[in-house]
Amino acid sequence: MISDLRSIKKQNDLTACKELHASVVSVSICASDHVCGGVSSLITHSITSTLRTRESMALPDFQTIMLPLLRRISDGRDWAMRDVTRGIEDEFGLTTEERSAMLPSGYSRVIVNRVGWAKSYMKEAGLIQSVRRGFVKITEDGQKVLVSPPDRIDMKFLEQFPSFLAFRSRSSSEGDQVVEPEESESLVETTPDEQIETAYSALQAALIAELLDQILEMSDRFFEKLVVELLVAMGYGGSIADAGRAVGKSGDGGIDGVIKEDKLGLDVIVLQAKRWTSNAVGRPDIQAFVGSMEAYRANKGVFITTSTFSAPAYEYVKQIQRKISLIDGKMLAELMIDNGVGVSTYRAIHLKRLDTDYFVE
Repeated sequence: MISDLRSIKKQNDLTACKELHASVVSVSICASDHVCGGVSSLITHSITSTLRTRESMALPDFQTIMLPLLRRISDGRDWAMRDVTRGIEDEFGLTTEERSAMLPSGYSRVIVNRVGWAKSYMKEAGLIQSVRRGFVKITEDGQKVLVSPPDRIDMKFLEQFPSFLAFRSRSSSEGDQVVEPEESESLVETTPDEQIETAYSALQAALIAELLDQILEMSDRFFEKLVVELLVAMGYGGSIADAGRAVGKSGDGGIDGVIKEDKLGLDVIVLQAKRWTSNAVGRPDIQAFVGSMEAYRANKGVFITTSTFSAPAYEYVKQIQRKISLIDGKMLAELMIDNGVGVSTYRAIHLKRLDTDYFVE
């Protein structure tokens, strides 16, 4: 299992996520004391591999959308972006599933995000203008492009327009890395939102692997302390002292006990945790755990392992009346990150966008 966990750094199933939904969005990247080592090469590899994986998707990239978008608004009238997006979906024959595909954050549909960026770049080139909130129209330069239209409008094509070159020059001078098409075709086919979140996902994957490696190197006593602090951070077990008294060693490298579900102790949760390195927790282990709950007249239980659970174990908990939560190594690390246990924030990036509500007279 440890080798599998360490290989997370090399996996290419990372996804992109939009975090520019609000006017100001804070992205906090957590890291253990030594997560930064080797991360630069990891990010580069993960981004490129992930974006290549997306090539199999039927959803068009934002550059492919540019020319169809310009043609769709070529009549010179004001167009609502929601109508433009719907027309793009129809033109590319997207299925219902493809149209409803969401960015991992759940804030926006993928196609809406890509149409938005296609519009933004052509606006910087002077081919499109915003007339009011949510509405665009073609410009005179945009009409000229369509007189003898190219096979494709992309970032390279837009470089013939001085306003777009000025825009890219401003971005470069402000310290942003401008990715040229010839340098990385896969990167330039994705929106800036997707590139940011792919890099963020790479960092998180590296952190998860590092957390699990670190946990397995620590003592049983430390593992007990970690579980107690995590449960209290999540709102269970009452105080650290209460949870600590309720949890004890199981004698096999793990811990077990009964903790309060809330600070008032109105209900209890039976806990078992195994700091295993390779063996998956199987159905017999879960059945024995469920049997032990009878002594406490408990209906809820949490089973934590640093390894994995077998498929029969997952199937078993679905079949019984008692509510059992199975937390494997990956989920354990994710919960630690979410609740600030064993990690610290070393960098915060604030991404801002125009607040159109402010500019209303």
